[in-house]
Amino acid sequence: MQENSNYIDLMNKGIRQLVGDALKVSFLKPSLALFILKSIRWQKQAEKRRLDWEQKDVHVPPFMIISVTNRCNLKCKGCYALAQQRENTPEMSSAKLKEVISEAHDLGVSIILLAGGEPLIRPDLFEITAQFPDIIFPVFTNGMLLNPATIAEFKKQKNVLPIISMEGMRSDTNERRGEGVYDHLVRIIERIKKTNIFFGISFTMTRPTFDTLTNEDLIKSLTKLGSKLFFFIDYIPVQDGTEDMELTLEQTCSVYGLMENFRAKFPALFVAFPGDEKQFGGCLSSGRGFVHVAPDGSLEPCPFAPYSDVSLRDLSLKDALKSRFLKTIRENRDKLDESNGGCALWVQREWVKSLIEDSLWD
Repeated sequence: MQENSNYIDLMNKGIRQLVGDALKVSFLKPSLALFILKSIRWQKQAEKRRLDWEQKDVHVPPFMIISVTNRCNLKCKGCYALAQQRENTPEMSSAKLKEVISEAHDLGVSIILLAGGEPLIRPDLFEITAQFPDIIFPVFTNGMLLNPATIAEFKKQKNVLPIISMEGMRSDTNERRGEGVYDHLVRIIERIKKTNIFFGISFTMTRPTFDTLTNEDLIKSLTKLGSKLFFFIDYIPVQDGTEDMELTLEQTCSVYGLMENFRAKFPALFVAFPGDEKQFGGCLSSGRGFVHVAPDGSLEPCPFAPYSDVSLRDLSLKDALKSRFLKTIRENRDKLDESNGGCALWVQREWVKSLIEDSLWD
């Protein structure tokens, strides 16, 4: 219980620091700074709700990832969502998605990352997020559907943040995402910069692109273009034949130092996944720090571990968080060693599969 309390305190402190740092990098934009000041208050309220539920033996993670759709307008090489082949599974309706987010809000989830597929494919997305102004919604998008209409929606809803995925420079981005994607993203980023929208960039770090993505000149150029938030995500070889894209041990071990260097040098926020999990005692999946909702409503440990024994179509989020499968993973973190970098759940995927099989048989 002591370890549990310690890491919860660390996570809450980390969120407060992250929002506080966001205020610092936005102080020259008064309207944005005012929004972030409100966000600080909202984050404190959400933290209190989570602590209240903890006293009732319901552990609520501060973060949630919701993959709102299976559909995508690109077919990127090594895409985890594409590799899972969920195209024919039904997606949550607008009403169900609102219900899930509403309950998450009431439980104290304060940051919900929206992913896909391509989340902007859903025409109801902004209508749903508009109902929850005190939740921060980073929207991970390939950027191809960012146009004057969607940019206007982001400008209107300051709590909804476009996070644009790219692979670094032109050749790497086009090679993985498609010819012409890089030039389109540069034009979009230049357009967004003029709107004063708080936006970010998401990099998927692979073995061959690692040096490019962690080069200070690239970060400097993107911060000049207005990016205030950077996600560095380790590539997970979910697609057969892409194992040589996985980071080397030397590369993964250097990520923490690189992030600290960037934080000291550039006016932006830097998040590494799963690298930043180490400071919280390892893997944060399965509701320990975050949980994943699949497009069909299945509650899963992580986007890279598409296994579930409960569905939000059948259970409330509060009850689903008590899933035996998720609880077993949380209680066996010793099996999820991240000292060698990478995704511990992926490394131990056979063990994770065995847990879900045991759960379904009981």
